[in-house]
Amino acid sequence: MANKMIIFSAPSGAGKTTIVREILKDNKFNLEFSVSACSRQKREGEENGKDYYFLSAEEFKQRIKNEEFIEWEEVYKDQFYGTLKTEINRIWKNGKNVVFDVDVVGGLNIKKQYQKEALSLFIQPPSIQELENRLRNRQTETEESLNKRLSKASKELEYAKKFDKIITNDILEIAVDETKNILTFFLEQ
Repeated sequence: MANKMIIFSAPSGAGKTTIVREILKDNKFNLEFSVSACSRQKREGEENGKDYYFLSAEEFKQRIKNEEFIEWEEVYKDQFYGTLKTEINRIWKNGKNVVFDVDVVGGLNIKKQYQKEALSLFIQPPSIQELENRLRNRQTETEESLNKRLSKASKELEYAKKFDKIITNDILEIAVDETKNILTFFLEQ
């Protein structure tokens, strides 16, 4: 049951992180969250190795050259995010299954590399309108950033069919139960 990967991807506001938090509470799945690396500055309250592995842009680029990532992306100029191979090995060495909360491109890249050991789940909102409502209710977005997120979400939704399973998060409890059922089947194989 160990040495498997569960990949969660979704547009911002679909509820992916909430679902991931819920399944991590269930010990029967033997899961551990994969901590990503990034080259952005550490924010107040963040801890290296817990929130992210904080690297300089130069160190990140060197690790790319050394092929130390299973996936990475330059989100903005010199602002990189990725998953270190050592993080996967650390979790597997502890006898756990790895959980990823990554963007759609990163999720598909991981699935492509690990195929049968990986389950890719796409969490989608019931509609773009509901996604907009959720993002507005957060009250963390400017109108400009909201429009950017919605535009990006429309593009990300086009990737859904490339994932192993699509879970529509209309009612959170139902989406969590559906996710747990899918995980149970996958991890028992």
